[in-house]
Amino acid sequence: MIPPKHIVSAATIVLNENQEILLIKGPRRGWEMPGGQVEEGESLKEAAIRETMEESGIEVELTRFCGMFQNVERSICNTLFLAKPIGGKPTTSPESLEVGFFPIEQALEMVKWANFRKRIEYCLDEKLHPFCIEF
Repeated sequence: MIPPKHIVSAATIVLNENQEILLIKGPRRGWEMPGGQVEEGESLKEAAIRETMEESGIEVELTRFCGMFQNVERSICNTLFLAKPIGGKPTTSPESLEVGFFPIEQALEMVKWANFRKRIEYCLDEKLHPFCIEF
């Protein structure tokens, strides 16, 4: 029997003091929340913090575990955290063409992948925490 191969990722919904959301514009999917694959030997929290810094230049403190979205067919588990900025400044990277903080309504309009919009909406609604959405 071949052991299953899964991809685990961690992403953050970063809200600043003005209740604006941090978004990055990736080369393939457009605007989205920062996040990426958890590396071997790394915790979900460490990955969320590292990926946010790598993709956006913003250092964050995680404030809440929100839940996860599982792509069953592709064996991908995406974990999601709320976070607040504690340092750095918006900076692009090879993974982000643009970076910035945007008002919530504007940010939701900018994110074109419906599944990513849904993730942000679920994270912003604490009544839904913790969630486990399968698709």
